[in-house]
Amino acid sequence: MKSDVQKLVDNGTMLPLMEEFYTIQGEGYHKGAAAYFIRVGGCDVGCHWCDVKESWNPNIHPPTEITSIVENASNYSKTIVITGGEPLTWDMGPLTTLLKAKGMDTHIETSGAYELSGTWDWVCLSPKKMKLPTPGVYAAADELKMIIYNNDDFRFAEEQAAKVSKSCKLYLQPEWSKRDKMMPAIVDYVMANPKWIVSLQTHKYLNIP
Repeated sequence: MKSDVQKLVDNGTMLPLMEEFYTIQGEGYHKGAAAYFIRVGGCDVGCHWCDVKESWNPNIHPPTEITSIVENASNYSKTIVITGGEPLTWDMGPLTTLLKAKGMDTHIETSGAYELSGTWDWVCLSPKKMKLPTPGVYAAADELKMIIYNNDDFRFAEEQAAKVSKSCKLYLQPEWSKRDKMMPAIVDYVMANPKWIVSLQTHKYLNIP
């Protein structure tokens, strides 16, 4: 039998909050812009190169009232980025409803492994081979961010690009531990296929959290 707290987490009025912080967006289309990040715990996609594996287990992150999360966010920025973990593990509708009521722009970074919930001004989709996105997330994606760990990831990137809208921005980003090895191949690929854009984790180069 589920506890009262678990019921609130399941319906999205509480979320397992790993961390929240104000910083500079380091990746993709909005890089360089100030944003307030809300990192939600819980992910079963299982990327072996994930740099936030501590986000995977939702049970180690305290269930937090979304009213508190929104109040904190409203003190810092108009742009709110929901990330994880995999935020679509949970119902994002209640959280984004409160954020939009405060006049905030809502962005999500997701693998798309679960159905899209919530109201979004920007959807950054980063598909993973282990658990592919749902059809609805492809259709909603404003930005496709493909992580390049090895040469086969270029093939996978093209497969995924064929499933998003023509207006979706296409990015290739080296997995951080492979950046020196894969960057020359990424540069060559983008030059040969200019529909793609190189994305870097600029916050790591600048030593910004």
